[in-house]
Amino acid sequence: MAEETKIKMHIVIASINELKNIESFKQTLLKHDATIIVIDEGDLTIRRRNNMLLDGLKYRYYGPIERKEWFRDRFGENFQRFLEIIPERCHAETSFGFLIAYEEDADVVIELDDDVFGQNNDFVEGHLSNLYNDSGVTVNSQGKWYNTIENLGLTMDFTFFPRGHPYSRENRRKEYAWTHDAGKCILNMGLWTGNLDLDALTILYNGGTDGRLFMEAKCNRNKVIVEKGTYFAVCSMNTAFTAKIIPAFYQLYMNFMGVDRFDDIWSGIFLKKVADYLGDKVCLGQPTVYHNKRSRNAFSDLRKELEGMVINEVLWRTVDEAEINGSSYWDCYNSLIINGLEKKINRFNELNHRKFIEKQIEKMKLWLEIVDKVN
Repeated sequence: MAEETKIKMHIVIASINELKNIESFKQTLLKHDATIIVIDEGDLTIRRRNNMLLDGLKYRYYGPIERKEWFRDRFGENFQRFLEIIPERCHAETSFGFLIAYEEDADVVIELDDDVFGQNNDFVEGHLSNLYNDSGVTVNSQGKWYNTIENLGLTMDFTFFPRGHPYSRENRRKEYAWTHDAGKCILNMGLWTGNLDLDALTILYNGGTDGRLFMEAKCNRNKVIVEKGTYFAVCSMNTAFTAKIIPAFYQLYMNFMGVDRFDDIWSGIFLKKVADYLGDKVCLGQPTVYHNKRSRNAFSDLRKELEGMVINEVLWRTVDEAEINGSSYWDCYNSLIINGLEKKINRFNELNHRKFIEKQIEKMKLWLEIVDKVN
């Protein structure tokens, strides 16, 4: 498919580690002539090691110095306020990679974490198939949320919900309606085996103090389209999307006021709202990757997630109820900021939560200015 349609593809990886996983994807990345955008912290020792691992591929590094120069080149003396939409030393730095892809007129962006490994499938073709083929089944949830782990056959007899799925009982109902509606999509989230994308509370409950909870799994359906008005937790470790959505896909400002690890979750909620309004489809399923999660302190993750869990229960409802308008992803995202977040800011009862959302609004508006500049 890629060769026939000449799809221009950028792979965005945020990492401070050696990219040992790249070997498992190398042949498919070469086949599709993908450009690798590594968002790092500028560690020259790590870069020298990664040069060997990335040998033969097209790749570039963007650490703090390169990012600063990129913003300076485009915004001159006023570059600093734009640069500061990219948070420091956290996963949400991937937003910068999206700007590179947008400026360079990529057709498709694939976001990949550095601890996921390819399995016995063509990773790129799996994403392209779900994005561009008229296939799939559609799910609608009476509880307005679809549990993505439902699409995984697990070896453990326990109902898991992914990181970012609301805790409210009504949102955890398993009352799904399935239809054979199919179609092309603007975003596809691939799934995982090994260590699933779970929140720290779930991992700790099941004894994973090292931040890991291993289980074997397999994808039940290659393509599940999530119906209009139904949300799901978008995990960015293995996700592909068409570049036209980038104006509405800022990864939010994390590692701020004690909140982290919700950049992909909330950007996914915002995007789903906009895509639904514009009549575009969003899906999940293939390709699966093996998530070889590194050991980490689950209690530390819990601290980073706790305030986000509280905000999440209010934020998604605020977005769902917002009346937006527009004919493009830029327009609709701007409308969501104004009609969904600014007008409803007082729904966040705690002062710190309102301040947190106000900061996100500020950064989201700057994001729209930036994509206007580089378009």
